[in-house]
Amino acid sequence: MMILIAGPYRSGTGDDPALMAENLNRLEEAALPLFRAGHIPMIGEWVALPLLCQAGSKVPGDKPYNEIAYPVAHRLLEKCDAVLRLEGASKGADEDVRIAKERGLPVYYNLEEALKG
Repeated sequence: MMILIAGPYRSGTGDDPALMAENLNRLEEAALPLFRAGHIPMIGEWVALPLLCQAGSKVPGDKPYNEIAYPVAHRLLEKCDAVLRLEGASKGADEDVRIAKERGLPVYYNLEEALKG
């Protein structure tokens, strides 16, 4: 399965780049075990960050950021088979879960569940 890993990225960081990088690292920590279990892990920021750079985004929340960041995850959900929702407050991840459930996709709330997929 292609599994979207959703969790905090910008939330709770005050837009501090170092804290956002830590959040991305937490998301990425789930990717290798999923891959080794035979799945394709996907994180929206893996797609969004290069696009943001190309679009000239300077700070989270600017016009290019709003144009790209969340819509990327929503488009990815059209291709993904499931969502792994990691712990932590995140409006974006909560929206990913809402969309996934609306589309009838499984939503896992811990890595072990997703690995069994």
